[in-house]
Amino acid sequence: MKPVHFCQGVDWLGEDVWFAHLVKPDADEIALLGATGTGIAHCPQSNGRLGSGIAPVRALEAAGAKVSIGVDGAASNEAADMLSETHAAWLMQRAKAGEAALAHHRGGKGEDGAAGAATVEDVVRWGTAGGASLLGLPAIGTLAVGQAADIAVYRLDRDPRYFGLLDPAVGPVASGGAAHLATLLVGGREIVKEGKLPGLDIAQLGAQARAAVRKLLSCAA
Repeated sequence: MKPVHFCQGVDWLGEDVWFAHLVKPDADEIALLGATGTGIAHCPQSNGRLGSGIAPVRALEAAGAKVSIGVDGAASNEAADMLSETHAAWLMQRAKAGEAALAHHRGGKGEDGAAGAATVEDVVRWGTAGGASLLGLPAIGTLAVGQAADIAVYRLDRDPRYFGLLDPAVGPVASGGAAHLATLLVGGREIVKEGKLPGLDIAQLGAQARAAVRKLLSCAA
């Protein structure tokens, strides 16, 4: 029995259900996930780190499945950075489509349609409104009157990687790396200022993390 069919048999599909990864669903599984409105937390960097493959998120969305973006966990994603994740999602979907394309000299149409496999706008939507919809949180995920004031503001005038962009709005996703986060508002309250969490001792946090790693290693020895 295929995994998605098993989940159907135990009533584990539907709009209140989402799965991480979904890297290798068959066409009938994609159709079933879409028909039931089941969601996916797409974790492209984790999937690449583990050599798992590239999830068919475009096909899933076309079928009716809800698409969001996640970073998975520290065991398979050393960055755990959502901007890096959207960058990876953008590149991997286009690479996946390009790899499947048949070259002109072999009778195909080349990579003409591969660039449309995922746009910057797509991955921003998956990482914002998509995630909010998947989690059943309608008050967040979009910038509109009446929504919660959850807003991230990036500065792109300090890093040369953004200087030549014809459309600066694509910078945080298309250019890769960590864009400078000038401010992050959650419910209208400033949580991050100039890339830092006020009151958080990063050095202390790092020491705690290294101690935890040493403890894990000692247990595994």
